Amino acid sequence: MRPLTEEQIRSSFVNATEQQLEQLTMPGLHETIWEEREYLGWRSPHSARLGYIVQWLGGEPVGIVVRSSTATLRPGIAAMCTLCHSTQPATQVRLFTAPRAGEKGRAGDSLGTYICESLSCSHSIRIVPPYMASASRIQERGEAMLQRLGAFTRRVMA
Repeated sequence: MRPLTEEQIRSSFVNATEQQLEQLTMPGLHETIWEEREYLGWRSPHSARLGYIVQWLGGEPVGIVVRSSTATLRPGIAAMCTLCHSTQPATQVRLFTAPRAGEKGRAGDSLGTYICESLSCSHSIRIVPPYMASASRIQERGEAMLQRLGAFTRRVMA
């Protein structure tokens, strides 16, 4: 992922309210290893249900605000994140909804998908058995993940 500045991140959100942007707490950008990320995802330290995802789409940073469901999947079963396709304990995958951009979002329209609870799919695709740990395989998984995230983000923007 190409590095992002705080200004780029703050101006990238397509579905955020003014209040959400005012309360937006930045992740540790100086600590971010950009080469090991396909997108930037983090949870709000002020609201346990809020999360943020920023990616590069068409050469521009595009951010979406997501909100986790209060309901959890049943413990003891496996669940798959729709972005990274990592299978994990169900308690580590959560339904996130994103308000649609513009008038549709202001009218209450939203979209949902199951994502790793920590929003750190870039790390999940790198935690693999040794036979899958080649640079080309991780790149392939990252590109596929970005396609799925891009499709979800475009639906939020539509």
